[in-house]
Amino acid sequence: MQPTRWYTTQLTPWGCIALVGSDEGLVRLTLPFDREKDALSEVARELTGFAVLDSAPFASLMPRLMRYFAGEAVDFSDVPLDLSRTTPFRRRVMNAVRRIPRGDVMSYREVASKVGRPLAARAVGATMAANPVCIIVPCHRVVGSDGALVGFGGGLQMKQRMLEMEGARLAA
Repeated sequence: MQPTRWYTTQLTPWGCIALVGSDEGLVRLTLPFDREKDALSEVARELTGFAVLDSAPFASLMPRLMRYFAGEAVDFSDVPLDLSRTTPFRRRVMNAVRRIPRGDVMSYREVASKVGRPLAARAVGATMAANPVCIIVPCHRVVGSDGALVGFGGGLQMKQRMLEMEGARLAA
């Protein structure tokens, strides 16, 4: 039997997000969608088994997410994550990206070096593409080696908007 999971949706100033959690922590957090059904569709795979619609497990996280989308600096470093479905390499990458400060960016190559695999920039990119907890693990802060905005599930406009909101200096 699979463990119980909780899920909810929330309308933010940028759109509707969906969250999924377990006893271990946050399993999934979507980027904003125009419609709630699209946010839920994005997390449907995580809801197989026994999933309960309940916002209570996210009570302390939700106000912080709302402040983030309102443009405030918010620290998510203490949010427990359930990364049990990821490989050890991907967990190292996500932990390294999680430490990129607001307003800073790092290249895929730099992240690869941080985790002791300097030739694994593409693997870092694949990890970011599969990041289940965006914003908490700020994959939008990872850029190309020349500083260009590349690869983002929410689209490059959203990546740029998030980085500008955070005060990041972007390549011209």
